[in-house]
Amino acid sequence: MNPAEEASRRAMEAMYASIERGENFLLEAGPGAGKTWGLVKALQRLITRGQASMPRGRQKIACITFTNVAKEEIETRTEQNPLVHCDTIHGFSWSMTSGFQKQLREELPLLPGWREKLDEAGVKTIGVVEYLLGHRRVEGQNVAINHDDVLQLTVALLGRKKFRRVLAERFPVILIDEYQDANAGWMAAIRENVFGEGHPQIGLFGDHWQKIYGDGCGRVQHQALREIGLGANFRSCSAIVRCLNRMRPALPQEVKDPDALGSVVIMHTNRWPQPRRGGNHWKGDLPQEAASEAFTRAKVHLTEQGWSWDGDTTKILMLTHRALAAEQGYGTLPGVFAYNDSFTKKENEHVKFLVDILEPACDAFEAKKYGEMFSILGQRNPLIMGQGDKALWSGAMQKLCSLRATATVGDVMSYLRAVERPRLPDSVADRERDLERMLHEAGEIEGTLKELNELHAVPCSEIKALRRYLEGHSPFETKHGVKGAEFENVLVVVGRGWNLYNFGEMLELVPSADGLTGKKLEGFERNRNLFYVACSRAKRRLAVLFTQFLSDGAMTTLQNWFGNDAITELEG
Repeated sequence: MNPAEEASRRAMEAMYASIERGENFLLEAGPGAGKTWGLVKALQRLITRGQASMPRGRQKIACITFTNVAKEEIETRTEQNPLVHCDTIHGFSWSMTSGFQKQLREELPLLPGWREKLDEAGVKTIGVVEYLLGHRRVEGQNVAINHDDVLQLTVALLGRKKFRRVLAERFPVILIDEYQDANAGWMAAIRENVFGEGHPQIGLFGDHWQKIYGDGCGRVQHQALREIGLGANFRSCSAIVRCLNRMRPALPQEVKDPDALGSVVIMHTNRWPQPRRGGNHWKGDLPQEAASEAFTRAKVHLTEQGWSWDGDTTKILMLTHRALAAEQGYGTLPGVFAYNDSFTKKENEHVKFLVDILEPACDAFEAKKYGEMFSILGQRNPLIMGQGDKALWSGAMQKLCSLRATATVGDVMSYLRAVERPRLPDSVADRERDLERMLHEAGEIEGTLKELNELHAVPCSEIKALRRYLEGHSPFETKHGVKGAEFENVLVVVGRGWNLYNFGEMLELVPSADGLTGKKLEGFERNRNLFYVACSRAKRRLAVLFTQFLSDGAMTTLQNWFGNDAITELEG
């Protein structure tokens, strides 16, 4: 065996032992370690163990995934074995809670916003609680809940002993993929109510250093949870893995081929002559033109070392955002929002809906992939009763696709509010009504409503360009597009421009990280994790360009992680 295979063998033996003992376990798998492979191995062992007894008790192995893409991959790799119930966290939660209608009727009015919504509709007694389209709705006495409600109701029911007993009877084993990204409240309920009882058996798979999404739970610890480190890296060469191990000595990785060549280059701009930028989230970065020049020089330097810039072999990950927007085709958007995170990290609900749902759904419609379209829209069971409904949907989507090519965001919003095919998410529809009311009252528009009003004037072509940029160059992609990806060469560009990210400060704090608490620790881990994820994508060559000024403390951390020989200074 090569070193990576030997490390995997040891981890699998430890995991199998936990499975046979019936104890809860966590397989901590760093980048390139083969986390999904380990999950499939666990499922195969559990299938073999339970294939005789589980069908008699109408039991299944639950496998909870973060995305539908991951669900489909696991189902394929387990040959859709009938003993495995694989679903997303929302789908699994609803499959368990939907049968507890009495308890749902008791808990629903306690959720934020529901008491007011029920009172407004005059509902005294709830009839049936449904979860179909992911939108809140009251029709007579029946109510439909949204995605957040499903998780909150599951959290509430996990506090009830009868619910936990039924859960354990149906699913004696529950495996959770990408545990670090599971909703924090949902995971806390599992930890507090399930781990200690011993039933069902819980297996977690993931890596808390790769938690880069906002509401994820991150690290999970419990006295009844055995942590197993999968210390292998089948992706990167030795030069890169050595750096990752120095970043994270608690989970050292072994490489597949110790003799594979590779390189790491760290470039900084500390002596660049131009004055640095000011402002809270730009402070210390190079001005736009100087940063662009540094980027060009970095590419020249790497080209001289044998890099090619073919998109199939080289990836550029931007851990910064500057006025490259015009080059990317979305020059208006930076002027709309007070913070770049609103659109580049899709913290704004409108941008998130347009980029993650509307654009992909329109693409699926134009490709005649109608099932995929409805899945993207969150409408697994669209109300299509016949040819008339099909014609309405087809006409609505044709008009929408035509609009998005030529119209503004405001035009598209007005159209969707009128036809409701597809329906706007509740949060987007509420903000649209707020803006409409403010405009009607002719009051002064401020804050986020002012941003929304200006967003209405942005051409939809810029939304398409923003999506293209985010999918091509950003690690903030919501479908784990970068987290699970790997590339021959990776250039990471690090600078300022995010109100939640300051990588120079993160590097300064590394020596004192163990003493951080509260918001300081949360911010440090957010920056460290994203930097770690970006640096671990490369297979052969890794380069990092810093356009922000780095303090002596930050430079010391870089020297400790990457070595003096890897560090190059770019001069203006």
